Amino acid sequence: MQFQPFSQQHFITVLIGAAVVAGLLVAGKRGGTSRTLATATLAFLNLSAYPFNLAGWLMLDKPAPLDNLLPFHLCDIAAFTAGFALLTKRPILCALTYFWGLAATFQALLTPAISVGFPALAFFSFFIQHFAIVAAALYLPIVEGWRPKQPLWKSPFEVYKWSVAYLVFTLVVNRSLSTNFGFSMRPPENPSLLDHLGPWPWYLISMQAIGILVFFLLAIPLGTRSRN
Repeated sequence: MQFQPFSQQHFITVLIGAAVVAGLLVAGKRGGTSRTLATATLAFLNLSAYPFNLAGWLMLDKPAPLDNLLPFHLCDIAAFTAGFALLTKRPILCALTYFWGLAATFQALLTPAISVGFPALAFFSFFIQHFAIVAAALYLPIVEGWRPKQPLWKSPFEVYKWSVAYLVFTLVVNRSLSTNFGFSMRPPENPSLLDHLGPWPWYLISMQAIGILVFFLLAIPLGTRSRN
């Protein structure tokens, strides 16, 4: 079945995912065994996202492009980062998870870059991965008490530098493999924010400017109680 953004299938999926995320946050806030299980579940979902995605694309009855076989999209890297952030609580991993999860992965749930719909495994793996990243991005400050560094600009700027490094990495890989990781060569086929940011390569500049702005805005609600 073909996936259509903003369809009934899309809305139902987002509602179910949001309910699961809320349930994990509630379980984490309860503490004790509930928190341990919620943390372990989120870490597992993030760290196992890539092999599940790979299995989903390989099970389709058509060849999968390298874009769907190699873990070089930002959300692939964000999933690994989120899993290890939950297990280690390292400040830089928590910061990357929070800012990437809410600034980028959340956008991917609103405008999914996927053409495969229910009940394909690739459909499930896509949404489970993206919801797991967003859940981790919320779980770290709400349940674990993570806070960005002070002064308030420090963590956003630190994550922005990693984001620029990722962009450079994708440009090199995409030129070498004729892929489109990070959508740094062209916007996704489905409608997205990139459609409104100008032609290539100008939309890359617009994307970076929006990214650093959103990072700073996301830091503001957490800036009053710094722990890292």
